Amino acid sequence: MRLPSICALFVTTLLTSPALSASSDQTPPSAKTTVYKNVSIIDGTGAPLRSGMTIVIKDDRIDAVVPTAKVKAPADAEVVDGSGWYAVPGLIDSHVHMATDPDRKSAEAIMRRYLYGGITTVRDMAGDVRALADLSRAALMKEIPAPDLHYVALMAAPNFFHDRRTIASARGATPGQVPWMQSVTPETDMPLAVAMSRGTWATAIKIYANLEAPMVDKITAEAHRQGFLVWAHGMVFPATPRNVVDAGVDSISHVCYIAYEGSGVTPQGYHDRQQPDYAKLDPTAPVYRDLFRDMAKKNIVLDPTLRIYAEREKQIEENKNSDFPYHCPTDFAARLTKLAIDQGVVVSAGTDGRTPIEDAYPALHEEIELIQNRVGLSPIEAIKVATYGGAKSLGKEKDLGTIEAGKLANIVFVTKNPAENVSNLRSVVTTVKRGTAYPRTDYVPITKDEAPKNF
Repeated sequence: MRLPSICALFVTTLLTSPALSASSDQTPPSAKTTVYKNVSIIDGTGAPLRSGMTIVIKDDRIDAVVPTAKVKAPADAEVVDGSGWYAVPGLIDSHVHMATDPDRKSAEAIMRRYLYGGITTVRDMAGDVRALADLSRAALMKEIPAPDLHYVALMAAPNFFHDRRTIASARGATPGQVPWMQSVTPETDMPLAVAMSRGTWATAIKIYANLEAPMVDKITAEAHRQGFLVWAHGMVFPATPRNVVDAGVDSISHVCYIAYEGSGVTPQGYHDRQQPDYAKLDPTAPVYRDLFRDMAKKNIVLDPTLRIYAEREKQIEENKNSDFPYHCPTDFAARLTKLAIDQGVVVSAGTDGRTPIEDAYPALHEEIELIQNRVGLSPIEAIKVATYGGAKSLGKEKDLGTIEAGKLANIVFVTKNPAENVSNLRSVVTTVKRGTAYPRTDYVPITKDEAPKNF
């Protein structure tokens, strides 16, 4: 008598198990429906504000966005009267660092402030993926109140990995020799290196520093062949902004790095970068206009990180941290960003920094205010940058970034009109992420023992 194999017995058990097999008396659970009625909507597309609207959510998706007069809520729906509320898409910070030197307690606190401050998605731009993957899962599973977290696997030249941040992010191993922080050379097996990056569950590769143009091309081409996004600094040292754009990366960070293209200065390494003389540069020069025009043609998103330049100016005024090299005047950064927008480049809102722990709202609100007040966009346009622009930077615009039927139910409700001024986004009453409501009244401010490490 021939006995069935272990595999066959296992499959038979699965198929016949009462808990797992389909039967006529088993039906899927009904969808939870939540109706937010009588709200005014800024949908993130750039369209004007619409009043007297209702948003219908089924489970984690937006089911309908219609005038309130045309809605008849299902009998089993939870109905929320949003009279006096304004709805905008969940905000997206496209440049954060949650695990440079991992500290789970402080990371959860920072992410808690993000979520209750209206941020439903963040893009982490390099850190310890072991910690980031765990945070990402906890946020997705709603184990912690936090925005969805997408992260990168970094690539750079071998001589970059003495940087103390890479040492912290690879603690327990050798920086440059882990899948999330790889040292690459012309001899690197690039298909394998990209596959290792993908195996970390990262959303993209970040091309960081000290790489020649041919290597930027090689990484980008192989990543795209494997269906993987590529994000890069605007200057990779020595690869120039033109080299980075020509490679066809998907997103570029730090607008002032673009200044190198017209400066006549080409630093050969990240840690030895010579600062351009911004006073002698014209942020509307043809060399920048042409570069941005090509970025638009290639659908490359710009993550300008204006706030880091504004913060540095504050430090100079207060005579703080004077030994840190001054990067770029905020006015120059803002005018260069405006030129990019005028040439058709999609811009996202990234902070690359945090407000003090005692602040009620996260730094993204400052970035959005800079986009409005210094770049010169209207409030509606600035909101689009912080919503649709962020979704585009992640390659997730089909799911995120606008309030439309079929998209994830990531919505922020505020009590003041953001169409008048984006500072009114600092009146959050409820953040909805993937259909779950997080009332602002539930927010627990960051405590001193949750304070992040200064890194």
